[in-house]
Amino acid sequence: MFGPFERAVAGRYLRARRGERFVSVIAIFSLVGIALGVATLIIVMSVMGGFKVDLLSRILGFNGDLGVYGPGGQLAHYDEVAARIRKVPDVVSAIPVVDGQVLLSGGQGQSSGGFVRGIRQNDLKSLRAVSDHILAGSLDNFQGDDAVAVGVGLARRFALHVGSQLTLISPQGAATAFGTVPRIRAYNVVAIFQVGENEYDSAYVFLPLEAAQTYFQKPDSVTQIEVGIKDHNDVFSVHRTMAASLRADNVQIIDWTQSNNSFFAAVQVEQNVMFLILTLIILVAAFNVISSLIMMVKDKTRDIAVLRTLGAGRSAVMRIFLMCGASVGFTGTLIGFIIGVVFCWNIDTIQHWVEAITGTSVFNPEVYYLTHLPARLDWHEVTQVVAMALVLSLLATLYPSWRAARTDPVEALRHE
Repeated sequence: MFGPFERAVAGRYLRARRGERFVSVIAIFSLVGIALGVATLIIVMSVMGGFKVDLLSRILGFNGDLGVYGPGGQLAHYDEVAARIRKVPDVVSAIPVVDGQVLLSGGQGQSSGGFVRGIRQNDLKSLRAVSDHILAGSLDNFQGDDAVAVGVGLARRFALHVGSQLTLISPQGAATAFGTVPRIRAYNVVAIFQVGENEYDSAYVFLPLEAAQTYFQKPDSVTQIEVGIKDHNDVFSVHRTMAASLRADNVQIIDWTQSNNSFFAAVQVEQNVMFLILTLIILVAAFNVISSLIMMVKDKTRDIAVLRTLGAGRSAVMRIFLMCGASVGFTGTLIGFIIGVVFCWNIDTIQHWVEAITGTSVFNPEVYYLTHLPARLDWHEVTQVVAMALVLSLLATLYPSWRAARTDPVEALRHE
């Protein structure tokens, strides 16, 4: 497409000479703008994608892909129902649990609201999000009627360690002549876990299933059965199959898209809006390419006239300036691509450097849902960003190149 003659002339025009440095500076700013736009877009989209995937994996690893609920929050014969659920294709686990809200009280008089989850010892060990992240103690001691496992955030807030006591207070106590007396029970901490999601680490505690049934006065029932499947993207088909299998049990099935729909929809909307906003950076840089090429055409009017007089056609002149603009766009896109990918690959190291230099926390887990800054490179998205930057840069060169090709050599030389 571009011959040696066009490449030689375009390369000469891109190299600044005395008296032409202003045009070259504008071209450099255009290149830097495209590079920064591409790098920023790749980094932000990777962080947003990593945030979504990491958060989804932690939420589903902690709560399951589907929940099976009985009428009135009571699900009797739960072992029989769980056995039938495990026979459904693509189901990997069905865990009966008892959930409840309580007031948590530590040994130093501190208290806060929290959530109690009653679960069997083997089922808790099968939750890799918890069992693979035990910081202190052991789940082997998670048994009996006085054991409790707590998150690391709660342990730090109440200064708990293995062997400490955590008091649970429930307002749904026994009714007396003087009113309802809250249920108060102290449990020994046998394990401290770190899921990596601040809400779970700071507000959730685990009790053995039988102890939770006794505490919440549900000796023969659970609140739900948490169901895990092979691929969370197949949740709709599994949902339909389970609904047909459990139709006679009068249960309600809620999958993760329903229970977390508003949250993940907000994340998706934010990701799309960030993409549109950051695309404007590349668009502004593309307009800079137009400005620099127009000034270059204006500055090279006499050269264009000489080239036309020597026999260069309009298409050759147009290709020369197309190459000038495309070189700026391609180089800026390539530099931005390299910066963005390298930044994403080393984002944890960069975060630690910034925190060490500034002495502040860049990613405060008490504010955000996760304890670290995730980044997941989606090469499909990266390809889209690179292709968009190249297309915008190429489109930005069309009008200045067309104007250069339309230059009349006679008129140009007459005005010199």
